[in-house]
Amino acid sequence: AATGRALRWASGRAPARGLRASPRARTAMPSWVIDRYGSNEVLRFTRDMMFPIIHFPNEVIIKVHAVSLNPIDLSMRSGYGATALNMKRDPLKLKTGETEFPLTLGRDVSGVVMECGLGVSYFKPGDEVWAAIPPWKQGTLSEFVVASGNEVSFKPKCLSHTEAAALPYVGLTAWSALNQVGGLNQSNCSGKRVLILGASGGVGTFAVQLMKAWDAHVTAVCSHDASTLVKKLGADDVIDYKSGNLEKQLKTLPLFDFILDNVGGSTEKWALDLLKKWSGATYVTLVTPFLINMDKLGVADGMLQTGVTVGSKTLKHLLKGVHYRWAFFMPSGPSLDEIAELVDSGKIQPVIDEVFSFSEVPKAFLKLEGGHARGKTVINVISRQ
Repeated sequence: AATGRALRWASGRAPARGLRASPRARTAMPSWVIDRYGSNEVLRFTRDMMFPIIHFPNEVIIKVHAVSLNPIDLSMRSGYGATALNMKRDPLKLKTGETEFPLTLGRDVSGVVMECGLGVSYFKPGDEVWAAIPPWKQGTLSEFVVASGNEVSFKPKCLSHTEAAALPYVGLTAWSALNQVGGLNQSNCSGKRVLILGASGGVGTFAVQLMKAWDAHVTAVCSHDASTLVKKLGADDVIDYKSGNLEKQLKTLPLFDFILDNVGGSTEKWALDLLKKWSGATYVTLVTPFLINMDKLGVADGMLQTGVTVGSKTLKHLLKGVHYRWAFFMPSGPSLDEIAELVDSGKIQPVIDEVFSFSEVPKAFLKLEGGHARGKTVINVISRQ
């Protein structure tokens, strides 16, 4: 990915540019914000959200065309992870007395670069881009959003903004779990047996496609009404978790080389027994107590408890011949570059359940809150995407 960026840079697509200041005539913009944590009634539309400003040389301002919602948006609306995220927002506690509010939610964005900082030579105003903004930054449910250049990538040419907005956050979360943490890549997946628990959600549908693009054998677990979708995405075997005892169903199959767990809960108690022992087989879960521990115990004690938990589980399972790992979303423009190549080659496609207008953001949150979506909930900030 770094090589690809360097080549496009060298080709002259994005020559070096100077620092631009945000338009002085524009000081506010329309946004959906929250002023406190709670349920859906805390969402508030305003036309007076502060217009984003480039503070660092590596930043860009993106005019938002489309956004998609993720479960983390529901969780953040309710206050999940506030302790850790506030520490990340102000690690030195320099903003005494200030709070994170008004807070804009939304992580995914597809749009057009409007301004570039002095250190940004890879993009230029007018470029169509996509990104996933980290949870500690102001989100994308606004007319404009600021992002670091290393979080941004050129949007896949074959996708509209509406389609592109469905992929960055779930794509990078799956990429983190499978590639960065799990060590899987195009050269080592052929013939490997991969089990994906929770295969019909946003991360799951992306993971199924990525593993098939890398020539793995994929067993997907989902409900019966999602089985057609998951098979269409390429899964070799689809198991309906509602049709009987899931553990017993999976134990009738050959052992796996890799398990991606999007479900958590009691699944962890038996899922690792499905791995091949002493072969380098790996279990990666995206359901971790990291932020919950910090919310409950505070930063220091929460981090200590988290470290003890992951350390003890890793050692316990290592002694049994399998690897146990936690994975998290990681913002990465270079990884999005690689994902964009897979999309443009036809190996990965967005899965969209429903599209809403910008005025329907609360309705979109209720849709996501209802669960059982078959794909992403997308919001068009600019109509006719």
